[in-house]
Amino acid sequence: MNIKQIIEEANLKISKDRILYNEPMKKYTSFKIGGPAECLIKIKSVDELKKVLNLANKNNIPVTVIGNGSNVLVLDEGISGITLMIKIEGISFYTLDDKKFIVKVGAGEKIAKVGRMFLNNSLTGFEEISGIPGTFGGAVRMNAGAHGKEMKDIVKTVTCVDYLGNEKVFSNKDMKFEYRKSILKEEKYIVTEVEIELEKGNEEEIKVKMDEYAEFRKEKQPLEYPSAGSTFKRGKDFITAKLIDEAGLKGYFIGDAEVSTKHAGFIINKGNATAKDVLELINKVKEEVYKKSQKKIELEVEVIGK
Repeated sequence: MNIKQIIEEANLKISKDRILYNEPMKKYTSFKIGGPAECLIKIKSVDELKKVLNLANKNNIPVTVIGNGSNVLVLDEGISGITLMIKIEGISFYTLDDKKFIVKVGAGEKIAKVGRMFLNNSLTGFEEISGIPGTFGGAVRMNAGAHGKEMKDIVKTVTCVDYLGNEKVFSNKDMKFEYRKSILKEEKYIVTEVEIELEKGNEEEIKVKMDEYAEFRKEKQPLEYPSAGSTFKRGKDFITAKLIDEAGLKGYFIGDAEVSTKHAGFIINKGNATAKDVLELINKVKEEVYKKSQKKIELEVEVIGK
């Protein structure tokens, strides 16, 4: 049986508009690049997630998980098996005392939406992160951060499901957060809910901060073009974008993939870039930077697919 027959016979009770076959992934990635997913399923609950994982395990179907597609490069050949987009939503608030609040956030909630909700409820501690594209689950998995703050600074617990369908709750310490890394990058778990701690603040002051960070992003980053965000990780003792600039690579392009002239740390899609273009450009940048500075630079973007 092919994957479509297996899924249709299983009667997963997921609406047909959320199960798509041979679906072009460029529709779902911020890079606007990517071949077809053999089967793309948009997951809205933990129960749905467990059912799909159980089916995949029984039938030896590979599973790939993406959040909002904002930090990934999907290969031109696409993705085999089942690709899960985690769309689990929900936000709930609990007071600890007059100042501190616990907030539980579904892994599929978009960071920008949650940031606006925190602003409307005068909760501070999230302003720096609020402009990051993507979902809460994805941000926790890679310990996303900006302006000196990372997810590790606010996360209390992370609820996950492993690929066999078992639930597990990780404490902040269990998560083994490092720069753009957590235990979830090493072990196969899917985030379903994140619990964070924030404080009561002043709505006006929170808005000023959020506006400042948004303006900074607009001024410094090539938001006018599709990209997967910052392409390379910051080095331990160097600023990667500076090394790329010093290697004379700003504006260097292969096909429609280009090193941004606005920020050398970003590779952008000028129109119809392929994953092959981007990967060739990444390799060129790595080689030239190493030639010039003897520094090895690492990808921040995750490459997914066949």
